[in-house]
Amino acid sequence: DGYVSYFWQPHTLLVLLIGLAMLAYAAFFANQNNGREYNTKRGIIGIIIAFITFGITQAKDGPFIRPHPAFWRLVLCMSVVYELSLVFLLLQTVSDARFMLTYIDPTLNAQLDFKAYGGECTIWDPSHPNGTFHNVVDKMDLFVPAHLIGWFFRTLAIRDVWLTNILSFTFELLEYTFEHQLPNFSECWWDHWVMDFIVCNGLGIYLGLQCLNYLSLKEYRWYGLWNIPTYTGKVRRVINQFGPYNWLDFKWRPTESIFRWMIVSHVGFSFLMFDLNTFYLKFVLWIPSDHPLISVRILFMILCAAVTAREEYDYASGMSNMIGQQSWMVSSILMTELAIVVKFGGELLSMPIPTYISWFWWAAFVVYVTFTICQFRMKFSID
Repeated sequence: DGYVSYFWQPHTLLVLLIGLAMLAYAAFFANQNNGREYNTKRGIIGIIIAFITFGITQAKDGPFIRPHPAFWRLVLCMSVVYELSLVFLLLQTVSDARFMLTYIDPTLNAQLDFKAYGGECTIWDPSHPNGTFHNVVDKMDLFVPAHLIGWFFRTLAIRDVWLTNILSFTFELLEYTFEHQLPNFSECWWDHWVMDFIVCNGLGIYLGLQCLNYLSLKEYRWYGLWNIPTYTGKVRRVINQFGPYNWLDFKWRPTESIFRWMIVSHVGFSFLMFDLNTFYLKFVLWIPSDHPLISVRILFMILCAAVTAREEYDYASGMSNMIGQQSWMVSSILMTELAIVVKFGGELLSMPIPTYISWFWWAAFVVYVTFTICQFRMKFSID
């Protein structure tokens, strides 16, 4: 920004002294007689705070520097804490894992009846007492804004219209695939393709593309806060601190090389796994769809996804010679979540997939492998 400020200095020694002072207060002066369970929770929270404090001051910076590199180091450290929590849950029994969630919210650990959206698919029903479009209105719940907002941020992370639309289309196919296991995936055809794919997902992607165009065309000229003469300019400068420092348009070019093709495939697979894990985790751990735990996980993973997509792009483009630390953590998180689903949801996953759906995915896999072999064998022969 053309100047060095107190805000951008590391202050590692100051943070160490403050952290040790807080630890001493908690150990010697805070109330110690609230019982074993309370002190155990307090000890776990203390461990997490100590680790995050270390990570914020000592971890490597990622590709983003706005609003501050320390914020993205915090996101990285929180992803490590989340991964460690998942590993702990994975090593429990399903009943113990559900019970441990009651330490976060005592209302959990109660079996749920998840809503199925299929069944009655009539759109126009003038004779119904609840209204002509009662069936459509009944399906307008929290998933409608969740779809729109989710695909808006996915578009900002991936920055590619083709890839986002392919992922949107593929996830609707995955809902068809697993609707026999998860009630939430049972939807009417118009719910899948009109409300979700075209309206919610499509509008979210469109708004995301408009935001991408704005960020791409914006002029990034940064001035020190105290060098701006007007109060309006100072306020605008503070707000801009929460936007990107500069902007990079992603050109994934997946067919340019087998390496880029595999990276793009991994990105797409990761986003689809994130969505599937969301639904399966809440089902096997008995977490309601509208519970804050679900919202916090999604919002947190959106932040992680933004960094991950940039690190994957830098790796695919040769701007980095190793996979990024946040990308590494996200891959670990997704696979650990999948392991929890497999371990705790064995009865659910054992429900056989309809034969015609299995054949469809086998055919899709064969097409993918065949295209990969033909595309890059031809490219290698030309080279």
